[in-house]
Amino acid sequence: MRLKDKVAIVTGSGQGIGEEIAKTFGREGAKIVIAEINEETGSKVSDDLMSSGVEAVFVKTDVSDEQSVKEMVQVAVKHFDGIDILVNNAAIAVRKSVVDTSLEEWQKVIGVNLTGPFLCSKYTLPEITKRGGGSVINIGSWHADKTITRFASYPAAKGGLLALTRQMALDEGPHKIRVNAVCPSMVDTPLERQTFSSLPDPDKAYEQALDFQPMGRIGTVEDIANACLFFASDESVYVSGQSLVVDGAAINKIARPLMFD
Repeated sequence: MRLKDKVAIVTGSGQGIGEEIAKTFGREGAKIVIAEINEETGSKVSDDLMSSGVEAVFVKTDVSDEQSVKEMVQVAVKHFDGIDILVNNAAIAVRKSVVDTSLEEWQKVIGVNLTGPFLCSKYTLPEITKRGGGSVINIGSWHADKTITRFASYPAAKGGLLALTRQMALDEGPHKIRVNAVCPSMVDTPLERQTFSSLPDPDKAYEQALDFQPMGRIGTVEDIANACLFFASDESVYVSGQSLVVDGAAINKIARPLMFD
């Protein structure tokens, strides 16, 4: 087992990519903290893990709220005696241009997608240091480089997260903590389906998206979880400050913003 007896916090792990990361890490021997704002889905994933023999605990967590994050870290340490791995996965999206995005919407997206990883890292890193090192994995996005129309706040947050990844890697290297990012393109998740459903013609948009996929399909949650497993395991012990794009080469084909409107 590649993560035997490691303790991993996975934020936003009540569904989608986060859920699959938690289950993949659990199969590899890790003890899992399900840090999720949705109590129903978070509890279910935790129960599913425990039913399969994985040690897990659910902590209702709003990653944009400092006190909530502090309490999540405290529960993780109390329950498992330490933390080895943090996956900053929790994310939300609002599909609007700068002009149409309200300040409240902007702050909410930045709060979850960028302030959230900052807060979770701020309070988790000292605990990982106590264990002699470990791994932080930030879930970025191809939107930090190529994006679609009317999507201002999400790429802004993900671009900032990649910059934060590089900076944290410098600061945490002396503590033997590596910090990397995994950047999915289109992945079949509830969040992705929500994005498509907001478009005037979701079916046409999906067909257009497939045209940009050299491998003829969009990504799966398993694709992303396996990349995260590499960064969480000792196989990446000398890899830090990197952003791994997991997109089936799509980003090399996209030479302009996708015009779904």
